[in-house]
Amino acid sequence: MNNYLNLHLAVFALRCVTGILFLFQGYERGFKIKADEVVNVFQTNFIRRILPGSLLKFTVHLSAYIEMIGGLMLIIGFERELVLYMLSVEMIFVAFAFSLIRPMWDMQHFFPRFIFLIALLILPAEWDKFNVDHLIMKYF
Repeated sequence: MNNYLNLHLAVFALRCVTGILFLFQGYERGFKIKADEVVNVFQTNFIRRILPGSLLKFTVHLSAYIEMIGGLMLIIGFERELVLYMLSVEMIFVAFAFSLIRPMWDMQHFFPRFIFLIALLILPAEWDKFNVDHLIMKYF
């Protein structure tokens, strides 16, 4: 019994920490660092030819909101699989965007979120018992 409790707590902790990292990364990019500042970082000559400024600004906002909402949903454990898929796609786009700017970019904010996300995708959803999804399935 104790081993199962440890397993469920480990997955819960991993999911919550991952959610917190995404929530605050999205909040930072969406509200503390203004979207115009982020867009200016991405405005290299190469990217200007690919994306118009308005589309780039939209994607910066969209990415921030996906991370914030996805992080919050991970913390409470609501629609776990859908959120993990959304964040995975978003992380692929983030990696691509950063690689366009600078092929050798600093991964200190990206790598932990990526590894935790991969771990949650690999771990079976049945091991994640402490969440809203489990409560909904149990009582409804």
